[in-house]
Amino acid sequence: MALTAPPGGRSIFSPATARERAENFEHYWVYLRHRDGELLEAERALANKQRVLARFQEHPVRSRRPLAAPERFYRNYVTMRDDPRTLDRTTLLLTFLYKFARHEWVGISAAWDATPTLADSEHLTDKISRYHLAEEFGHMRLFHEMLETFHLDRVEWVPLPNWVKQAYGVFTRMPPALMSSAAFVTELMGFTVYLQLDKILDETLADEPEARERVRGLLHEIAVDELGHVGLRRNYMGPVGRRVAKRMVRPMFHAFFHSMPEAALLFDIRRMVKDAEGFDYGMIPPEMLRGAWVPSYFWRRS
Repeated sequence: MALTAPPGGRSIFSPATARERAENFEHYWVYLRHRDGELLEAERALANKQRVLARFQEHPVRSRRPLAAPERFYRNYVTMRDDPRTLDRTTLLLTFLYKFARHEWVGISAAWDATPTLADSEHLTDKISRYHLAEEFGHMRLFHEMLETFHLDRVEWVPLPNWVKQAYGVFTRMPPALMSSAAFVTELMGFTVYLQLDKILDETLADEPEARERVRGLLHEIAVDELGHVGLRRNYMGPVGRRVAKRMVRPMFHAFFHSMPEAALLFDIRRMVKDAEGFDYGMIPPEMLRGAWVPSYFWRRS
């Protein structure tokens, strides 16, 4: 039977057999090596991703005008010091992007130190994890490009408070079943953010068409990977993990977005929770789905 298109209406929380899941780890590993190329351990980078980054950097795009008040971005990008309702929408978007990416950076830094190198990996899932983390470091470089698109060249990636870093460390040492559910919800939450960002770009950056399309292109590179991460993390979960994950969606979403005051002004959080709880591949725009990895048990057979 040939695989055609992902069916709309089949929930991401739908069951899969142990055999299907084992086969899909193999499928994902083949996909990763083809898409990403060689893993460069010392650089925490992937050969093909570095080439993508170089293409963006060789053809830089800058907004027609700098932010009206760039000092307000720099005052609020690490910690929101002003009333976020007083920031213009572009500045609000950019401070959110920084905070969102910063959370990812801290999480992957803790995980990178806790996982074996590719050479030392004995299990397929360890090899996949190493590639997965290297992809995330590549995403950080793309986020930095987004900020530079708006002439923000003094951005520093400031560590989160020690207690937050310790919390991420605890996350990497959770029991496997619980960690799989939490990691899945984290990936689902991140991808939901990319969907929402794509929807608000036209309005938020209406007067900066070139910068808008550059940001959209950078986000698209990240979103294709992140959609694969959603499928990968779904593949780790058995029946209990799926049930636990579905119950985690609402509290994890609210806790995460509560930490970023910009989120409630940019997005409909309640709608995002509902979309995540009812997520299926039929809701993904075709241009985002193209090139992404989807577990085979979500594809229609003919």
